[in-house]
Amino acid sequence: MKATYWVLAVSLAACGSDDSITPDAGPQYPTIEEEAQRTGDPAAGRDYLINGGYITCGIPKAVYDRVLGGGAPEITGRTGANANLPYNYSVATSSEGIEVVSANCLSCHAGRLNGQVMIGLGGSDADFTGDQAQLVQAASNLQMTPTERTAMLRFLDRIKAIAPYTRTLTVGVNPADNLTAALMSHRDPVTLAWSNTPAIPLPPPLVVPVDVPPWWRMAKKHSMFYSAAGRGDHARIMMAASLLCTDTVAEAQAIDAKFTDVRAYLETIEPPKWPWAIDMALAAEGKKVFEITCSRCHGTYGDGGSYPNHIVPIAEIGTDPILAQGASQFGPRYVEWFAKSFWGQTSRLEPTEVYVPPPLDGIWATAPFLHNGSVPTIEALLDSTKRPRQWTRTFDSSDYDRAAVGWKFTVAVPHAQEPDEMKRTRIYDTTKFGYGNQGHTFGDALEPEERTAVLEYLKTL
Repeated sequence: MKATYWVLAVSLAACGSDDSITPDAGPQYPTIEEEAQRTGDPAAGRDYLINGGYITCGIPKAVYDRVLGGGAPEITGRTGANANLPYNYSVATSSEGIEVVSANCLSCHAGRLNGQVMIGLGGSDADFTGDQAQLVQAASNLQMTPTERTAMLRFLDRIKAIAPYTRTLTVGVNPADNLTAALMSHRDPVTLAWSNTPAIPLPPPLVVPVDVPPWWRMAKKHSMFYSAAGRGDHARIMMAASLLCTDTVAEAQAIDAKFTDVRAYLETIEPPKWPWAIDMALAAEGKKVFEITCSRCHGTYGDGGSYPNHIVPIAEIGTDPILAQGASQFGPRYVEWFAKSFWGQTSRLEPTEVYVPPPLDGIWATAPFLHNGSVPTIEALLDSTKRPRQWTRTFDSSDYDRAAVGWKFTVAVPHAQEPDEMKRTRIYDTTKFGYGNQGHTFGDALEPEERTAVLEYLKTL
């Protein structure tokens, strides 16, 4: 079943140096300043994240049970009706007063690693290449009570409105930013009332892809998104997935009160440790190279390590510029909508034509790399000559490339030349709009043995 109808993307932050090492000379980047956050209860936040009804429209549960049945939850702590649902679906009570089933935040913010579901790992196998409205449309044709039908049709209206703006070219990339923009277009920023007729122009249907970053970075980041957007109150921005169904400010306020706990929980998530052997002598050499050449942007690690939250101009980093240049929800009309809305009361988008280098804790687990997921391995990230132009990777999370540190892949034909649809949607074609794998060539200046050492060191983070 194609996974999910909405998403709020999260993102990355950057740079720093160690007192004992002199990093490479270069520009001094601006720093994103830390802002006070509301406090919350991490345990309550985890429970609300996996059991809470923050997406309040969906398929009536009675219909869902007849068509799809239950499923293994695969994570601990699922209770009540959620205990018999897949981890990425939850039950909520709709405004019609009935139980509905809809995708939850883990549809994009949980991933598989070595076959196990990990909360907070970006879902790099989610499939948004199809029409997300087809399943809901099919379910709407089933027999149901009048109240269930009212809820079903309300949900179908939302999905049909956003489905054309959430189709990606390839499995694994995420349409979060385009989706958010489409939802903004259909809502009054002051009342949050839904309109089937867009109040502001919709985004282009050509989705600018993003790779979902891991939640454990939020403990260090001062902004939430790749383009340094997402300032102020992070908890409120995090609950923006509720834009799909939340039709009143009162409902938004109730969800927002719980998301202070969710934000507190995200800050407790620890990155996974490399599960295989590490050459510690080689890693020690790699640490020296890293701290001289990489720490200015990605920070330092271990005792006394720091992460400076710097921003880097597009011209210097050289990666695909489309997202940072105001694509999707970062376009001016959506930034203005956000500022006028309930969300803008305590938080700000404030996108900038920059990218924020991420902290690298648990970096080995977060393949593919760059903001659009265009590079399959860290080896190719450090040596741009090894980046495939078109490539297909395995979606078996237990089939990991330990040497290159990332997903195993095969070189593919251009996207348009593959006649088999199943194969075509698994091709990442870096020649497509927003899918470029250029830039971040800083590792090219290293000697091969230095890159090998840095690669080994990154396994320790």
